[in-house]
Amino acid sequence: MLLEVNNLIKRYGDFLALDHITFSINEGEIFGLLGPNGAGKTTTISIISSLTQYDGGEVKFLGKETKWHEMEIKRELGIVPQEIAIFEDLTAYENLDYFGRLYGLRGSLLKERIEEALSFTGLTDRQKDRPKGFSGGMKRRLNIACAILHHPKLIIMDEPTVGIDPQSRNHILQSIKELNKMGSTIIYTSHYMEEVEEICTRVAIVDHGRVIAQGTKEELTALVSTEEKLVIELSSVNFTIVEQIKSVSSIRECSIKDNCLEVIGKKGEHNVSRVINLLTEAGIEILSLNVEKPSLEAVFLTLTGRSLRD
Repeated sequence: MLLEVNNLIKRYGDFLALDHITFSINEGEIFGLLGPNGAGKTTTISIISSLTQYDGGEVKFLGKETKWHEMEIKRELGIVPQEIAIFEDLTAYENLDYFGRLYGLRGSLLKERIEEALSFTGLTDRQKDRPKGFSGGMKRRLNIACAILHHPKLIIMDEPTVGIDPQSRNHILQSIKELNKMGSTIIYTSHYMEEVEEICTRVAIVDHGRVIAQGTKEELTALVSTEEKLVIELSSVNFTIVEQIKSVSSIRECSIKDNCLEVIGKKGEHNVSRVINLLTEAGIEILSLNVEKPSLEAVFLTLTGRSLRD
């Protein structure tokens, strides 16, 4: 177990920011903290990073409680904070040189790591430029380069795609996948459900300072969904087949939309095979068939009664 967070409590005066937060992360995971602004995501990772004290519970990194081993553990972390943390009047190369030295890198190893980080983030051609002239996305990429210089065991990314252009966003998401393939463990916080769905292996859904559910996407959607939706593109559609499909006891709804059948029914009732058999018997050619799974947005809505961005 790389990281264990057990019954974490944090108060700001009378406000309970974290209410017994509990989760664990294995090596090699991309672990998502998904929740709306103000849910407690940033407070949680600030505590994990030993930047904020906590009032109860414990945080263990590689079996060691963080509050007793702060400096040792900080050396094993790479942090990409929500607010961009670089020196705008230093060049990109000078920024990396500065942060690399803070982590104890020197000489040829430092030079090698700087070149590696610049290449990985696509900033080699801009290494002599000052980031005050960079776009928001390029500044964020430089921030990521600074965080991965020392090959940390755990990389923490707090809302890294907020306020940046789509091209930089896609670059960052692909970079995270590549870092993970190279062996990095990553905590990724976001209130963008689609990002978490795309890159995270496991997710904790956080709301009002509590973890309300956690697991893989499949495990989370199974908590709230007893139905599945089939979208079937057909060579032709007629209302007779719609009525036949509706007559199946496990099918709740069947409708036609743009030469497609949309079928909603109970999970685990062999609806796919039943519908295919009916279409085949009617001589209707199936062009494509997809089983749509519930999104994490739907999970959040079901568990909390509100949208993720409310």
